Formats: sequence, structure tokens, C-alpha cells
Amino acid sequence: MKVKFKIFKEVALNLSFTKSAEILNLSQPAVSKTIRTLEDTYKKTFFTRLGNNIELTPDGLDFLDYVEKILALHADLDNHFLTLDQDEQKHIKFGASTTLADFILPQILAKSEKNTPNTTIQLISGNTEHIEHLITSLQLDFGIIEGSSHNKQLQYEKFIKDEIVLVTHANNPKFKTGVLQLEDLKNLPMVEREHGSGTREIIYKKLNEYGIKQLNSNVTLHSTIAIKNYLYHSKSYALLSIHSVSDDLLNNKLKVIDIQNFNFERWFYFVSRQGFQSKTKDFFEKLIKLNHN
Repeated sequence: MKVKFKIFKEVALNLSFTKSAEILNLSQPAVSKTIRTLEDTYKKTFFTRLGNNIELTPDGLDFLDYVEKILALHADLDNHFLTLDQDEQKHIKFGASTTLADFILPQILAKSEKNTPNTTIQLISGNTEHIEHLITSLQLDFGIIEGSSHNKQLQYEKFIKDEIVLVTHANNPKFKTGVLQLEDLKNLPMVEREHGSGTREIIYKKLNEYGIKQLNSNVTLHSTIAIKNYLYHSKSYALLSIHSVSDDLLNNKLKVIDIQNFNFERWFYFVSRQGFQSKTKDFFEKLIKLNHN
């Protein structure tokens, strides 16, 4: 029932079966069936369907209030009992690619601190290629990376979805409408990540599908932070994770230029060696999922 409630909440917040299915990594029919099952179970109509649009009914609003309370109670329950055996609750060492290590995981780890008493956490960061190498060479057991190379020595599990966006200095006068064509991308002065970067790999894989083999880049930097600092002082452009620029957008330091009819999504993945299992890994993944908002 907890899963059904999570699906209901996602649909209620997005007011879209399609968008909710994408976020939950489910099929749209599965999401629709869950909503119908809940409506049949409680003998109420929770959504009115107006063509392609849906709205919450008064009963749906009341149900959402209960669902949020129930899910919050479940989260509190998990928080209270989410512990390792004492002999294993010593040291969690894991790897993460740089976007995750710099912009996503610090907040999650800080939020989860109360659930890791007497436990030290060591985060090793590097580009995706480096983290995968550390795991295959037995220097690390598990981690989280940007994208997946589908190395046969490794196993991957989806964590959260990310979006790559085109950004530039907030005062850049070009593209006043905030939109450009995909063909325009080839002529822009770009700043890129280094070879081995998961972000770079995914960018070129996607662009190659549209016949773009190379960007107009004269600058290569080894971190997203370095790229952002470069953009603060130039009129160049970069393709970066939306997670990495959210504060810059709020503070009017950078802006997003939309690429018309072009959607650039990817996944972050938990990664470990094929067949690797441990209570520490299971605890780590559950902790990260629980404390990600």
C-alpha cells in the first residue's frame, strides 16, 4: 500500500499521469491502474479527467492529506529503525562522480547524520570513469555515478533522474528569447568537461544521435565548479546538470537557454561489482534514498 500511496502523491502533485510515470520509472498504464485501484478500494473519485488534463476532486484533496501523513509516518519509522549491526556501523567508504559529490550528496549526508551515529563516512570523488575503475580494481566496493558505461563487471541501479541544461552568464545578451535551435549549438563557444567525465560521455552520446559530432570548445576543465567559475567571467556556454546550477539560477548568476524540441535527461546510478552484496551497501543505498528530497 505504501507504494500505491507514493504513486498517488506523485500524480496529485504533478496532475499528470505521463509525467508521474516518468519520474517513478513506471509505465503510464501502471500508474493509471494504481489510481483506479485506490478509487475502487475507497469508493471515491480522486481525480476528474478533462481530456488530457486531470484535477483533484475534494475527496482527492482529503485523501492527499492522509497520504502525506501516512508517508511521513513511514519515513519516521524508517529513520528510527534504520541502523546497521554495531560491528558494521563503523566506516562507510564510497565513491561518487563529481556532480553528485559536489552538489547532491553533501545535503543528503548532512540530513542523514542523525541516522549514522558512531559511523564515519568517507566520500571519494572523481569522474565516472575513475570511480568505476576504483570499484573494478577493488579499491572501493560501491558508489554513485553519472550515467552508466554498462561495464560487464559492474551492476547498476537507478537512483534519480537528472536533466542536462545549456547555461551561460545571466547577462549574456544573445538569445533574448531564451531559446535556440539545436543547429545553433554547434557554433557556440563551449566549455566542456574532460574525457572520462560521465556528463561529457552522455552529452556526446545524445548529440551524436542528432548528427552533432563535435562542439565548438576551446576550453576543457576538470570539474563543474571550475566550469561555473569560468562562466561567471565569460560569455561562453556549457551543458551542465540542473542540480549543479539551481543556486546560480536563483541568484541570477547564470541562466538557462532552452534548446527547442530537445530534451536532455539522464539517470544517476548506484554502482557496484557484479554480485557484490553487503549489509553496509544495502544500508548506504537505503540511507541515500530515504534522505533524498
